[in-house]
Amino acid sequence: MRLEEIVKERILILDGAMGTMIQRYGLTEADFRGERFRDVPGLMAGNNDLLSLTRPDVIRDIHRKYLAAGADIIETNTFSSQRVSMADYHVEDYCREINLAACRIARELADEFTARNPEKPRFVAGSVGPTNKTCSMSPDVNNPAYRALTFDELVTAYREQMEALLEGGVDALLIETIFDTLNAKAAIYAAEASMQTVGRRVPLMLSVTVSDKSGRTLSGQTMEAFLTSVAHADIFSLGLNCSFGAHDLIPFLQVLAHRSPYYISVYPNAGLPNSMGEYDQTPDQMAEEMKFFVEEGWVNIIGGCCGTTDEYIARFPALATQGRPHVPAGKAEALCLSGLEQFELTPEVRFVNVGERCNVAGSRKFLRLVKEKNYEEALEIARKQVEDGALVIDINMDDAMLDARKEMVDFLNLIVSEPDIYRVPVMIDSSEWEVISAGLKCLQGKAIVNSISLKEGEETFLAHAREIKRLGAAVVVMAFDEKGQADTYERKIEVCARAYKLLIEEAGLAPCDIIFDPNVLAIATGIDSHDNYAVDFIRATAWIHENLPGAKVSGGVSNLSFSFRGNNFIREAMHAVFLYHAIRNGLDMAIVNPATSITYDDLPTETLALIEDVVLNRRPDATERLIDLAEKHRGEAVKKENNIDEDRHRQPVADRLKQALVKGISTHLETDLAEAVRQYGSALAVIEQPLMDGMNRVGQLFGDGKMFLPQVVKSARTMKQAVGILQPLIEQENTRNGETSKRGKFIVATVKGDVHDIGKNIVAVILACNNFEVIDLGVMVPAEKIVERAIAEQADFIGLSGLITPSLEEMCHVVSEMEKAGLHTPVIIGGATTSKLHTAVKIAPCYSGAVIHAGDASQNPLIAAQLLNPQTREEFIRSIRTEQEALRNSLKPFDLVTLSEAERYAPYIDWDTYTAPRPRQMGLHTVPVTVGDIRPFINWRAFFSVWKIGAGYASIADMQGCDHCKAVWLASFPSAERAKAAEAMQLYKEANRLLDILEAENNTSPQACYLLAEAASYDNIIRLRLPDSDFDIPCLRQQVRKSEANARYYSLSDFIRPANDGKPDYAGLFAVTAGNEIQRRIELLRRDGDDYTALLLQSLADRLAEAAAEWLHRQIRREFWGYAPDEPDLDLQSLLSVRYRGIRPAVGYPSLPDHSLFFDWDRALDFSRIGITLTENGAMMPNASVAGLYIAHPDARYFHIGHIDETQREHYAHQRGFTPEETGKWLSV
Repeated sequence: MRLEEIVKERILILDGAMGTMIQRYGLTEADFRGERFRDVPGLMAGNNDLLSLTRPDVIRDIHRKYLAAGADIIETNTFSSQRVSMADYHVEDYCREINLAACRIARELADEFTARNPEKPRFVAGSVGPTNKTCSMSPDVNNPAYRALTFDELVTAYREQMEALLEGGVDALLIETIFDTLNAKAAIYAAEASMQTVGRRVPLMLSVTVSDKSGRTLSGQTMEAFLTSVAHADIFSLGLNCSFGAHDLIPFLQVLAHRSPYYISVYPNAGLPNSMGEYDQTPDQMAEEMKFFVEEGWVNIIGGCCGTTDEYIARFPALATQGRPHVPAGKAEALCLSGLEQFELTPEVRFVNVGERCNVAGSRKFLRLVKEKNYEEALEIARKQVEDGALVIDINMDDAMLDARKEMVDFLNLIVSEPDIYRVPVMIDSSEWEVISAGLKCLQGKAIVNSISLKEGEETFLAHAREIKRLGAAVVVMAFDEKGQADTYERKIEVCARAYKLLIEEAGLAPCDIIFDPNVLAIATGIDSHDNYAVDFIRATAWIHENLPGAKVSGGVSNLSFSFRGNNFIREAMHAVFLYHAIRNGLDMAIVNPATSITYDDLPTETLALIEDVVLNRRPDATERLIDLAEKHRGEAVKKENNIDEDRHRQPVADRLKQALVKGISTHLETDLAEAVRQYGSALAVIEQPLMDGMNRVGQLFGDGKMFLPQVVKSARTMKQAVGILQPLIEQENTRNGETSKRGKFIVATVKGDVHDIGKNIVAVILACNNFEVIDLGVMVPAEKIVERAIAEQADFIGLSGLITPSLEEMCHVVSEMEKAGLHTPVIIGGATTSKLHTAVKIAPCYSGAVIHAGDASQNPLIAAQLLNPQTREEFIRSIRTEQEALRNSLKPFDLVTLSEAERYAPYIDWDTYTAPRPRQMGLHTVPVTVGDIRPFINWRAFFSVWKIGAGYASIADMQGCDHCKAVWLASFPSAERAKAAEAMQLYKEANRLLDILEAENNTSPQACYLLAEAASYDNIIRLRLPDSDFDIPCLRQQVRKSEANARYYSLSDFIRPANDGKPDYAGLFAVTAGNEIQRRIELLRRDGDDYTALLLQSLADRLAEAAAEWLHRQIRREFWGYAPDEPDLDLQSLLSVRYRGIRPAVGYPSLPDHSLFFDWDRALDFSRIGITLTENGAMMPNASVAGLYIAHPDARYFHIGHIDETQREHYAHQRGFTPEETGKWLSV
């Protein structure tokens, strides 16, 4: 039975890791070399593929073990058997022999086991790895256009390997551990060529690996983009391998299972490696995680990767019988393209705007920049088009004075190195086939070729079309044949119909990948035969959609108005009218300027009628009438320019710019900046003087409390726009004279293991407003990267941020690494868990440079200013160090009671008269929750505190939409506070507008789960009795001496019935999150430069997570546990005042201050079921998440542990399995 048939009947088993098995044999260098390779230079140990020649007995034994364990498919020992990888060992000339030998061994064993049991045939997959180089990324950070390996070189290497594998008799080719889609496309290309050369077709299997928890490949593509990029190939199966353990692959495999039209494979690692690089997950544990994939019906082939052996694979045959094979999804019929992200042309998209400005034939500026090799500024043109809304970027390098092929390759290599540009697909635009072919070999995504035609006859047309298909692109087909350009409706549809038939029937293209350009030709030229060109195009567009199923229509719109070049208003108006009618008749895309400012609805009625007369050819004198309008408009435009807003222009330009920054208004920025450059002589002078004054004013107003954070963020957005407008000039001036306009360079980062960034982002905005250059390294940044960037950027300051307790220790590690590197750069510490005392006692002693704690975001520019000023720097550092020394000396032992005394004075609970209510819903549950459910529970006091406005203004939330009430509320504040109240009102309005959007578009983003179980306490431990095992939560007890008589010293375990009591009690665990949909929206806003909305949404997300915790606790009390079924509807203030029974202490907070407990919660609740993951330091991602404990006893209360003595610390460390020193990392006491 063939592989293609058996995969439909049952889930197949793939073998496990080859390398892990080889390690068990304890092979030496001599084993790898054998006699044959004794004199080859360099180390040979680690070249596992060579063992097929030098120790075939070992490879044979490994195959035998996997087959005996039940594997249906074994992989050849050829993962690296191509010239690119083997060159590292100087044995590249043996690649063909290695592949043939590996095939022979695997084939013999598979056939032997098939003969034993013909009902269970065994198959051999030829393993093809990714090589140790990448076609999509440069190994040289100074030259992002450089590639160590080209597409053609990789195809040649893969063909040698694959032809040997096919000759050796493999049943399938498995292209695996794909980390760069361009490498995979080269492998696919080679596979097709090899099968044609050898004369054998076998199933083609692909397996991709994701590089991080975001689900992207190492080369940056999403799973959806990867699927689109390889959709041209004849693929048998597609799946995931390596990456992580099975559990962490769930969200990514789900994407493939729901979207992929192929059979699905998954062979993960045995969990994540430990600190020694070894895998701790047992075979049974891995089988339990893999069971989920089988039960969900997501898989057809399962196996193992790193860390797995035959013991792991032996668990899978029984598992495979428990589920039905996955049924692949249908192939997408829509046009799908990709850069780093997928673009799908759905009916909702309506029209695709193809950016036209990266075209040397259409943009004099772009041509100049390319000729000058000023690629940085040329890239800005591409970036600007994406920012302006281009969904595809057109690239054209056809110029007689350029080497078009080289320029295309270099520029595309630069484009793909810019994630904010290459997130959209590329259109390769050239009349030269070699330019198109070379360009396609640079792109990992699915591009559009613009264009091919029948001009040179059918043979060339089909050859080009087939190659475009092999390289995985869509194609624009011009309405052009051997007779010439189709200029009438009849000729357009004739050529398009002929081309469509050839492409579908002869070249095998999918209809959705065919895009016709029926030729947009110039109208209003004065030649009568040209007058109907626009009408003919529009009619042809409609005909194509009606008669050529699946095909799309595009066009180059700027050709239409060529007669009016120099008159931008008329040209843009003609384009707007033409697009309006063409889109209504089915135009799918067009090459246009995405920044165009005129739309169809903008045009006055008279103007619209005149232009429509021309475009639609409605009257013979239309051209003359439009020429008159053009002259009239030019005159009126000059007149209007002369009379523009005289009151505003009476102000000096410096004042206008300052006001724009303070108000956050960008309406007149371009004209004001142009005037300022003329007045001040250079863009740098404009930055240094009026803009600098404006930024300083913003910083001053904020420092004085006269501007508030929401306004500051808007000012920052305007400042970014201003700098962006001046950027080309600034860069040219800086290049000439080496100057910079910035006050200083700040590197900011949230330290390794911590994902909380709202505070860091606020700091970055405030610093930018004070004219500091800010390099934001993001979250979870390791110390090495911070040190590396500090050196490379010659930073003036380092800002370290962290929220969770382990981040405090990580900050100590960062400054220690800076000390080792010989740095003396000042470090500014900030974050919720940080303090002046901790900075003085723990961080500052690790570093010889200045370490300063900033208690508030607004302090950062003030601290930096004193450090930058030579007259204040030394005195400021001396005063900081004096203060820190005083803090260290002031440390006195806390007055603590002994642990035994604290336990003696634990709160008294009358357990004899207490009957614990049994939960109605025991066990683990996921709860559906929406933004609409939790919105009423938002704590607006906390929200306003984050924005530094003050919790007192939260009463605006009580104003239920009545304008009169809001006016009265505003008037109730003293006049000095009214500006702040008005800003609070505006912030609340904008927050609720965002919440409305979330309810409409991301209503189901929040997630929640809980677990309720029988519980008991002993030795300050709460033990939950779970089905599989007991779950222990060691609890700390208060020890800080209390002054009142008969004071009690609390531990959370006090409120759970003692184990020796004999009666049942209960407790619960919970986790909630604002969800990944909201987190993704935040990241998109930040990427698009909208810092204000990103910060606003992040602060709302944090409040939504807390609101979800409040909402879920109410559901627990009233329904799921049900111990307070009659609890009335409490208002938010009553909830915040805990006027209900029971508590929900959160992990990491005052009564449960051990951050490592997050890992325990994850094991019990399986955070992944609600989309939460943990960093190595236990920070939850998304960071707008909360986890905690449920206790129902009426006497349960919240409290603060405070300080503990060494006796309790050692006792707790023993209970948790820590050393006492390790508690310093995890405990916030």
